Amino acid sequence: MLFKPPINLLFIGLVLFSCRLFGQSPTGDTVKLTVKQAEDLFLKNNLQLIAQHYNIGIAEAQVITAKLFPNPDFSVATALYNTDTHKFFDYSAGQSEYSGSISQLFTTAGKRNKNIQLAKIGVEQAKYQFFDLLRTLKASLRSDFFTIHFQQESVKVYDAEINTLQKILKAYKEQNAIGNISEKDVLSIQSQLYSLQAELAGLVAGIDASISQLQLLIRAKPGTYIKTEYNYDMDGKDILATVPYQKLLDSAYNNRYDLRLAKSAVTYNDINLKYQKALAVPDFNLSLGYDKAGGTVPNFTDLGIEFNLPFFDRNQGGIKQAKLTVDQGKVQLQGQQEQVENDIAVNYLTVSRYEKLSNGFDPKFRADFTHLIQEVVKNYEVRNIGLIEFLYLYDSYKVNAVQLNNIQLSRVTALEQLNFVTGTPFFNQ
Repeated sequence: MLFKPPINLLFIGLVLFSCRLFGQSPTGDTVKLTVKQAEDLFLKNNLQLIAQHYNIGIAEAQVITAKLFPNPDFSVATALYNTDTHKFFDYSAGQSEYSGSISQLFTTAGKRNKNIQLAKIGVEQAKYQFFDLLRTLKASLRSDFFTIHFQQESVKVYDAEINTLQKILKAYKEQNAIGNISEKDVLSIQSQLYSLQAELAGLVAGIDASISQLQLLIRAKPGTYIKTEYNYDMDGKDILATVPYQKLLDSAYNNRYDLRLAKSAVTYNDINLKYQKALAVPDFNLSLGYDKAGGTVPNFTDLGIEFNLPFFDRNQGGIKQAKLTVDQGKVQLQGQQEQVENDIAVNYLTVSRYEKLSNGFDPKFRADFTHLIQEVVKNYEVRNIGLIEFLYLYDSYKVNAVQLNNIQLSRVTALEQLNFVTGTPFFNQ
């Protein structure tokens, strides 16, 4: 028995108009965000970033401590028990005895200034650590955002086909019940439908994981569903050609805070070596004392100086350790510089490949393919093609649309990684 025209018309309508989104918002609120809005929320709310910023204040407080001079020491003593008068604290005429002294520690060999220099470098390092954390977390946020965006676009493609097949399956089952459609056609539709639903479930699970990470970065309310808004306008454009390779490399040398931190560590180690050598020079105490009647001379006043004799401990271990740390820091800096150069080279090559792949597609491809599917529907209407061929062509559209989204995501992600390794937002702005 032939397929009846009313069913054909119903089928065509379903294909053309069933485009509702499969991944519905959970019970929480739905928030639409641009990448700029997400970054603003991140800078305002991220707890990890806020906590790291406190380290700058802590380091600045250590500079204050380094600038302070040692407090003077003061002591006073009096007789506890007079053995002649058998009295405690005997202050009677001719019997009282007390003494007192004040002393001040003076550091030598510029220890204080060197310690201040070390503390100031510590402030710089705290700032570099903060901005490097900012760079890392911001890259993670943008990666999550773009992953969510392009995968949500792919969900729409799956959703259109799934909703269409669900309604076709219902109509086919009704026709099968009265003998107009074979059970084989019904099972073919069911098989494709279940396969699509399984693929979509995995895709949605990945989106949920990315949304969860983004929620933590911007401190969104748990359960909030995030819909991204992004205008992808790079089709056919050679974005990488707008920035010379040398500029990327120079920017990395100037703006990579992990590299600045490595350079700062070398400076810190150099000054620390000088400080350790200075520690080998003894500090000294100047003291002024008074003793009323404790010695052979009544009302004795003394002026004294005290320092240790560096016969054994001349801070040999500290100096050797500092020298090794200097050499270690230089090697680590060289390694960091080579890592930066390698990061730029590898990611530049990756972006070049995705640029070539993405720009190799005809910008009209998606629209032309969509038009082709509409023509396929018309041909099915007049029975020029069968159901199996129609499902194959419709699934090919899904595969190509999702693949194109993945290529666009890979391209944007590669450009984001190049932003990350240069420490400069050159792309996707």
